[in-house]
Amino acid sequence: MSTTATNIDDIRRLREETGAGIMEARKALVDAGGDFAKAKVLLEQRGAAGAAKRAGRVAAQGVIEPYIHTGGQIGVLVELDSETDFVARMPEFRELARELAMQVAATNPKYVSLDEIPADEAERMKAVYREEAVKAGREKFADKIAEGQFEKYAKEHALLEQEYIRDSSKTVKQLVQDLAAKTRENILVRRFVRFQVGA
Repeated sequence: MSTTATNIDDIRRLREETGAGIMEARKALVDAGGDFAKAKVLLEQRGAAGAAKRAGRVAAQGVIEPYIHTGGQIGVLVELDSETDFVARMPEFRELARELAMQVAATNPKYVSLDEIPADEAERMKAVYREEAVKAGREKFADKIAEGQFEKYAKEHALLEQEYIRDSSKTVKQLVQDLAAKTRENILVRRFVRFQVGA
């Protein structure tokens, strides 16, 4: 097989796996010296950077995805928004919304993101963690310990900061960013509500 055919096959495969355009896939392969794995990483990094730039754009389309856990004891509604109806109707978008609803059912987060944790609550918690560190004789590191404990709390209670239940090497935020990079649109987890019988 010729080098040109291989490059075309690699470009096609990169496009399928990352959602990148032909020229972007080609440039990533050239930049990576023909190494497919490196090219894929480059595209993912570039996609994440592009997603950050798009974060300010209005996401007023989307879906509300319901999920009822087996046995009917837990139910979740998640609103996932995009910039256009076209993206909101994509199977991958609906699949992400469903995964998010299952994540909420499994982990019971309190907030969508770190930004939703009230500042006064965050400061109160950090003060408690600082005090605990001082009592444990770690006064010199009390501020770092308090930040670390608060970060741990956030990873448990803010949906976007949580480890993805199906792949602990990814956070929920990365899952959302991956689709945003692929679609080139701002994708936003707007809100969720979780119901549990007897709670």
